[in-house]
Amino acid sequence: MSSEASPQVLIVGNPNSGKSTLFNALSGGSAHVGNYPGVTVDRTSATLHLGSEQIELVDVPGMYSLTASSPEEQLAVDALTESNTRAVICVVDATTLQRGLYLPLQLVESGVPVVVALNMMDAAARIGLRVDAERLSELLGSPVIPVVATKRRGLDALLSALEVQLQASAEVSKLAVGYPAELEADLAALAPPIRSWRPGTPASQHRVFALWCLLSLGEDSLRDVPDDVREAVSRIRAAASEGGRNLDLEIISCRYAWLDRAIAETCSVRGPKLSWSERIDRVLTHPIAGIVIFATVMFGIFEALFAGAEPLIASIEAVTGFIQTQASAILPDGVLQDLVVQGIIAGVGNVVVFAPQILMLFLFIGFLEDSGYLARVAFVIDRVMKGVGLHGKAFVPLLSGFACAVPAVMATRTIERRRDRLVTMLALPLMSCSARLPVYILVVGTVFAGQSLGWFSAGAVALFSMYTLSVLVTLGAAAVLRRTVLPGPAPTFVLEMPPYRWPSAGILWINAWRRLRVFLVDAGTIILAMTILLWALLSFPKSPELTEHYAAERAQVLQSGSSEMSKAEALRTLEAQEAGEQLAHSLGGRFGHAIEPVLRPIGFDWQIGVGIIGAFAAREVFISTLGVVFGIGEADEENKPLRQALRDARHADGSPVMTPLSGVSLMVFFLLACQCMSTIAVVKKESGSWKWPVFLFSYMTVLAYLASLAVYQGGRLLGYG
Repeated sequence: MSSEASPQVLIVGNPNSGKSTLFNALSGGSAHVGNYPGVTVDRTSATLHLGSEQIELVDVPGMYSLTASSPEEQLAVDALTESNTRAVICVVDATTLQRGLYLPLQLVESGVPVVVALNMMDAAARIGLRVDAERLSELLGSPVIPVVATKRRGLDALLSALEVQLQASAEVSKLAVGYPAELEADLAALAPPIRSWRPGTPASQHRVFALWCLLSLGEDSLRDVPDDVREAVSRIRAAASEGGRNLDLEIISCRYAWLDRAIAETCSVRGPKLSWSERIDRVLTHPIAGIVIFATVMFGIFEALFAGAEPLIASIEAVTGFIQTQASAILPDGVLQDLVVQGIIAGVGNVVVFAPQILMLFLFIGFLEDSGYLARVAFVIDRVMKGVGLHGKAFVPLLSGFACAVPAVMATRTIERRRDRLVTMLALPLMSCSARLPVYILVVGTVFAGQSLGWFSAGAVALFSMYTLSVLVTLGAAAVLRRTVLPGPAPTFVLEMPPYRWPSAGILWINAWRRLRVFLVDAGTIILAMTILLWALLSFPKSPELTEHYAAERAQVLQSGSSEMSKAEALRTLEAQEAGEQLAHSLGGRFGHAIEPVLRPIGFDWQIGVGIIGAFAAREVFISTLGVVFGIGEADEENKPLRQALRDARHADGSPVMTPLSGVSLMVFFLLACQCMSTIAVVKKESGSWKWPVFLFSYMTVLAYLASLAVYQGGRLLGYG
């Protein structure tokens, strides 16, 4: 939130109007840019210099009007009414003026200084649409500046107009929409409680707050509105209803009548609108072809993730190995060397190595999002979502869940009804987030390396299957939740189809890098702390008897008459054996052995169990935990990679721990288990109770275990064990 001492200028606009793109162009900031309604859910600010004045530029959540029917819309309204808000830049998509001008009309009515940024003028020109910006400015009484945010056109003129509006002497528009006399009387009757509620608000804005309350107050909406205001609104609405009047219709129809006149006077179309996008939409929004195309696109993305990033992964692994070698040479043998080499360097390196896949995933999804294609997917998938009881707006949080469940849960604020929000936030952690991707790739590289299924690599098929399964399970969980824990009717959904656009490479890169940086910083911080803790748990207490026993064994080897090469090999074998036995004697090893009987039916041993426990801090910690576990057990100078250590791991009976069947079971477990404390915390914050995060953790853990049990035991019955 902005400081009261710092004057602020808000950037507002409809979702998909290019609002966040304009914010990035003006400030150089990195707010998320998407082509699907409802993507921006947080205020993002940056410093902007206008002449000699420094202001705070704030990107607030997208909204269609000042009628606050959701927490996110009220957040935007709250920002407009803050005392340090000096002006507003309202971004309007020039290709959808009739809908887009409704918000600036309300803003101008409110008396706040407004500059209208008429965005996407290049797209308007391509469809033959001409807009007389000067005449529109005269009608609104506020500057209307044509811009193309993606190409930074018109920004100088926009900033000049903003500078004028920020001047204390700037003339504020007194736009008159022309409401009927009955409505004006209702607004006058509501003015006294409004005045008591907002004593610091100028008298000219009391009428605006009255209009806002008449449209906004309703079931499950708004906060911090006094009871006397609510009671006055209820009385006015009841009296209007008795008189056969519809207040919502009176207000909205008057505004749109004004807009119709303004658009007729300022807009013209040269020739028919191009229909190439409509022809494409007939295919992409087809109920069958659309889903097939989407599945094909996603499979291609995962094939690229698995094969295209392999050279970068190999380079990162080589650098990590080099750093470990140098650290081993510099540090003396002992506890400190083990901690640095086997714990910190290996732990962080085992997460950084997956940065290429994560970055590529963010770039691919960003391209599909910004191009407008994902809105078509939302249209197709909405038919499925209705069947499972999810709101259509849940598509954005669910899609965000592919990156991280934390912002995805926060994105549910765009859903109006609390019940619909809860269903979405309790189901979306089943979407396969980016933190699961390192686990998938580790398992795939361990048990499916070099294998293929026809034309495709087995790894790509496995990745695609995990992401497909995550979508199916998420929808299934939502259906069950809607019919049991949170029963209610299926919600309705209205979706706009944005025009197709070629995404900006710079914005794609900024957004992808910002997401990757957050992932790496957050993961790195958690991993460092967890690695040190796990290293201690897996290293202590030491068994003096084992230490003494293996010291004697080494002495015998050194005194033997074998060759130097044979002695070195024997010493490495003894070192590995001692490390394994000391690990089993440690606190972590003892706990892992204690839970092994529960894990064995799903194909895991005690070492995998220790990794699962560590992963509750964050899923990606599983990788560094296994690095510690197997690094201690295989602590020789050759420093074998984690994948090889997993291939070499054996159960007590000599059978391999990591087989294709147990690998699939492990991926299924990580797909379904709620191993993320951050997700639990944000669900608690958004739901306002510990009831729902406890329920979320419980049902996902049980579901993960039962699903892995079915996969592993079912596979063994079919002869795949």
